[in-house]
Amino acid sequence: MTTTPTDSTDAAAADRALKAKHRAMWASGDYPAVAAELIPTLGAELVGHCRISPGQRVLDVGAGTGNAAIPAAQAGAVVTASDLTPELFDVGRRNAATAGVELDWVQADAEALPFSDGEFDAVISCLGAMFAPHHHTTADELLRVCRPGGTVGMLNWTPEGFIGGLFKAMGPYAPPPPPGAQPPPLWGSQEHVRELFGTGVSTVDTTRQHVVFAGGEPAEFREYWKRNYGPTISVYRFNEHDPQRVAALDQDFVDFLTGWNHGGQYEAEYLLIAARTSE
Repeated sequence: MTTTPTDSTDAAAADRALKAKHRAMWASGDYPAVAAELIPTLGAELVGHCRISPGQRVLDVGAGTGNAAIPAAQAGAVVTASDLTPELFDVGRRNAATAGVELDWVQADAEALPFSDGEFDAVISCLGAMFAPHHHTTADELLRVCRPGGTVGMLNWTPEGFIGGLFKAMGPYAPPPPPGAQPPPLWGSQEHVRELFGTGVSTVDTTRQHVVFAGGEPAEFREYWKRNYGPTISVYRFNEHDPQRVAALDQDFVDFLTGWNHGGQYEAEYLLIAARTSE
């Protein structure tokens, strides 16, 4: 099939609209609260897993408020924190100042990173790049900007874990995904990651871990997600003009949380990845 200039223009416009939608989604609610209250230690865990060391040039993709970028800077690396949603950077800069480190903050799309080939010794992402809709494009970009023999490290929610279950519970109420998009938790599958990276890496080290959310009773925790988490807010907004669907979503959400509730705590599984790029 021949691609015409009109086709290319339409595709570019659609991509811009999609990315604007994603930016608005993550700017809604209070993701800084989610990062600080539910996953405060995961960025440092990823940095340790990737053995980030002094003097390394490190790019954090989908950095948010700096959960991984700041620990990387504390390890002595020269860090660039990139994210599609620059609305998160003000909190990130304050967090960095409190931690006593400096880093560059750059608005960037994980599917079209504005950096040179091989510019970084390590490219990391803690629950960030996994939410870019086109997985192969994202994987190619992570590999492209990492030098040969460098490290691409990620921390991603698994399909079988709590967040994978959350997306499945919300799925029947969510708008149709854009063409070619894949579910974010697929990045938590070892097989999927190895397929995405392919010959671009020489080794892939993965391990499954979990974090425990102290969320309280299911109805209480549901309101937390509705108030703070962009993807949940987006699904509720999509249904806000249909009270019956909102009520059904509320009930399905509580049913999902009830199945994961252990005395007000919820165990969420994630996959740690450290891949060495091919030389």
